[in-house]
Amino acid sequence: MDDVKKLSRVVFVAPLLLLAGACGDDAGTPATPPPSAAPLSAAAPTPISESASAPPADPAARAAATVATLSDEDLAGQVLMPYAYGGSATQVDAGSAAGNRSLAGVDTPAQMIAKYRLGGLILVSFTQNDPTGKTNPTSNVENPKQVRALTDGLQAAARQLPAGAPLMIGTDQEYGIVTRVTDGVTALPSALAIGAAGKPELTEAAWHAAGRELAAMGITVDFAPVADTLGTAGSSVIGSRSYGTDAQANANQVAAAVRGMQAAGVAAALKHFPGHGHTTGDSHDELPVIKQNLAAWKAQDLPPFQAGVQAGAGVVMSGHLNLQAVDKGTAATFSHKIMTDVLRGQLKFTGVAITDAMNMEPAKKWPAGEAAVRALNAGNDMLLMPPDIGAARDGIVSGLKSGSLKRERLVEAVTRILTLKFRTAATPQPDLSVLGSAPHQQAVSALDAASITVLRGKCAGPLVNGPVRVTAPSSREVARVNLVHALQAAGVQVQAAGGAEIRLVGYGDKPVDLSPDAAVTVMMDLPGLLAYAKSPTLVATYSSSKLSLTALAAVIAGKTTAPGKSPIAVAGLPRSACAK
Repeated sequence: MDDVKKLSRVVFVAPLLLLAGACGDDAGTPATPPPSAAPLSAAAPTPISESASAPPADPAARAAATVATLSDEDLAGQVLMPYAYGGSATQVDAGSAAGNRSLAGVDTPAQMIAKYRLGGLILVSFTQNDPTGKTNPTSNVENPKQVRALTDGLQAAARQLPAGAPLMIGTDQEYGIVTRVTDGVTALPSALAIGAAGKPELTEAAWHAAGRELAAMGITVDFAPVADTLGTAGSSVIGSRSYGTDAQANANQVAAAVRGMQAAGVAAALKHFPGHGHTTGDSHDELPVIKQNLAAWKAQDLPPFQAGVQAGAGVVMSGHLNLQAVDKGTAATFSHKIMTDVLRGQLKFTGVAITDAMNMEPAKKWPAGEAAVRALNAGNDMLLMPPDIGAARDGIVSGLKSGSLKRERLVEAVTRILTLKFRTAATPQPDLSVLGSAPHQQAVSALDAASITVLRGKCAGPLVNGPVRVTAPSSREVARVNLVHALQAAGVQVQAAGGAEIRLVGYGDKPVDLSPDAAVTVMMDLPGLLAYAKSPTLVATYSSSKLSLTALAAVIAGKTTAPGKSPIAVAGLPRSACAK
């Protein structure tokens, strides 16, 4: 138990700074990047209260004291983060009730928390062309007001549990093609667009704005940033979710994203450790293989994770990935060599390690209870989206009784979880009025403007002269209309027919979706498709957000230049025709 005692003196995540904006005017956020969070090792614990009636002030000490009071069932529940059906904690429709009964034997999310004494819940949604959609059979997010009401209800249920701790509420708000809450938020561009901008100071400011908005909605951990470095072949499931192919440049971006988000009171989660970018498989369906030798993996995949840990990331997500150079044939999620020896021993990570979704195929190799014990023994602290909540909980409790899971390991995991939860709860929650605020729009717009890349064409003045028409595949209609409006606002004459054609293409589009007559072709995702385009002008935004398209319109109109450089190589084209 010596290790457990040590836990009470260790601060597991970087301090979440109480900025002036966080406790003053909730409608604003600093125009300049927030100060960096201190490294993990730099945080000094607050003296423990002498009062027997008051909990310790230091989150780590408070966590250790709370864990000492919990039963085996309480401990088992704290390491589970399932999803639930329904957009409200306590009132759901018949279909959602049926889904919850099938998943957990209860009607509502609040009842699920009470029955299994849950430590967390993930908010999910399914959208078209989402590469992560296979694990999300439902959607419980609609808009910020609904999400805030839902999370308030979930927290009320959690307060009734013996632990008396906040619920860890997570979601995958990466921005780009993986964005859970889309309406009413200030949408950041994709990670690849951020990589094209190449300005970590803008990244930090934009992610601080995003963190404030997530915190206002009641989300306490965001499963972002993606710390995967893309291989030259690119990973289809990662794609524009990555900052690019340069490991050190990615490391700088990941660290900036962590600092920005956590300064707003939301824990950042690095994923997918030990790196999904140099694989060709999709871990939703199979166990992808990371084939690099050890030296190549350390040089190409490890730096962004190391930088994120050093920046104080509160969470690391383990990937269902076969890192052959370290533990051949074993998914990292279930590998003690990777999750303990490398992550804890070499990277010195002391925060919460959480699995990728346990309802993905590689994690379903064993029954839910056995998989839960194996993941915990490997070094994970929390289990995301177990396919059978009851079986996972029962497997953990049985493992304690049989000795296949040591109580010290479970206590260590729960202590880390509670430490993170108590720490994030110390930051005041902003009002919903911060969403879409002018300072947030300005911070994100600056990042978008820095990302626009001309790979072929003019570098000054309007990219086309005279009236234009905007075309796109039918699946891009929202983006097409947004660009039309942005061009009109920039003073460009847009017509339904005639004029120079501006062709938009995006995620999943093929060469057949290009227009041979387009004067300008714009790629709103991985720019590789531009290699097949015949247009005299080729532009990459890497993203289809409204602010990305507004920045594009300014470049097309000649009101500004395109300073971005592609973070990945495109056959036959430079990284930029304009930027040095």
